[in-house]
Amino acid sequence: MFFIQCSKGKEMTIDVYETSEEGNALTLIQDFKPADKSLTIQVNPEKQFQKITGFGGSFTEASAFLLNKLSPANRKKILDAYFSDEGARYSLTRTHIASCDFSLSNYTYAKVENDLELKHFSIENDKDDLIPMILDAQKISKEGFKIIASPWTAPPWMKDNKSFVGGKLLPEFNDAFALYFSKYLSAYKKEGINVWGITVINEPHGNGNNWESTLFSPKEMTDFVQDYLGPKLEKDGWGDLNIFGYDQNRAGLKEWVDEMYRDEKSSKYFAGVAIHWYESTYDYFPDALQYAHKKAPEKYLIETEGCVDSEVPKWKDDKWYWQKEATDWGWDWASEKDRHLHPKYAPVNRYATDIIGCLNNYVDGWIDWNMVLDTQGGPNWFKNWCVAPVIVNPDKDEVYFTPLYYVMAHFSKFMRPGAVKIGCEINHKEVMATAVQNPDGSIVIALFNPTDDKFSISVNLKTEVKQITIDSKALQTIVIKQ
Repeated sequence: MFFIQCSKGKEMTIDVYETSEEGNALTLIQDFKPADKSLTIQVNPEKQFQKITGFGGSFTEASAFLLNKLSPANRKKILDAYFSDEGARYSLTRTHIASCDFSLSNYTYAKVENDLELKHFSIENDKDDLIPMILDAQKISKEGFKIIASPWTAPPWMKDNKSFVGGKLLPEFNDAFALYFSKYLSAYKKEGINVWGITVINEPHGNGNNWESTLFSPKEMTDFVQDYLGPKLEKDGWGDLNIFGYDQNRAGLKEWVDEMYRDEKSSKYFAGVAIHWYESTYDYFPDALQYAHKKAPEKYLIETEGCVDSEVPKWKDDKWYWQKEATDWGWDWASEKDRHLHPKYAPVNRYATDIIGCLNNYVDGWIDWNMVLDTQGGPNWFKNWCVAPVIVNPDKDEVYFTPLYYVMAHFSKFMRPGAVKIGCEINHKEVMATAVQNPDGSIVIALFNPTDDKFSISVNLKTEVKQITIDSKALQTIVIKQ
């Protein structure tokens, strides 16, 4: 911490935290050595944009299963790291309704076919791992956190192909599927878990018919929410629940928000739109994000899923997370016209660039995917390996906090729910910055330097702060209190 005298005589305290390729991991920096190059950040609290909903990760069966295989001490260590005041202070989370690819097997809460009243509905499958993980996180979190729940599929018997994978919801089961959500909310509430929001379906375009999915067009989803899901949840006392539409990649946003918000009747039940980042490893699609915001400025715009996908994590190799050696599905499978969107990339760059890019384009919440995975990038019944911020070896009871954990904490720990995105401009084409003002008045700046250069930083905020420097390949959070 150091102090700066403001022009009006008030004293500002400034804390700078850094995560870098050189080894800093959310480290409080107190010794700044001037750099040969410089840049300027102009912060304007009077210029205000979206209100921040939160940052966090997802409760999955894979993560919960792994936590149960660790020693009690390491299990608590991980949950504390995510949810305690000393840790990342996650404030916005997601979970899956019945099974997903990061489950141990396929399962549904409605196993009995043609049970239209869902008399046999049961969340028993979640009681050994998923529910205990959420409940333990709730005990640790002092300020609490919001949960968005998403089904990957409707129960197979409600679909035209009678399968967990692919297919469409049959019209005769619209009422039953709406009831399915209401039953889920009630069952989880009975366990002590209040769900803040739901998405209608995860990835309505499907996933190549690989794991759980149900296909919806924009009109089909909007009609289902308008005519069935919204009215049913309202009738059953869930009128305050937030319903999010879409829940897939950003490039398709325009056609979805145009349909969701086509008129007052259709938009009534939608609290906002959910998005994923898998369209590209580097492009955060600012035009699409801005279009979605301008279509309905009062609605939420939340990133509900993102991860380093189709990649086996590197065990205890911090350097790898800063190098352009990772690939995603698009490296091998994207069409020729879209392949340029999927080059090799550095995992840290993908997270930091996307979160800052999202905040600068009206996104108000950002949720990572699995919180914990094993050294293979699972468990995952489809063997769809991915990377998580925390990797564990349950056989040896070992835990590895990757640099991605610290990247997430740079935002979740310091940018709190209710903060307001404020004006922030930087005079550099590659170095990125964003800023918010928290409810307590503190100003938080996130600064990402992916280059090989070190910079001296001038922050213009009523006065000029020149003492800060940022290392090459580094992410900083600058916290200013006055």
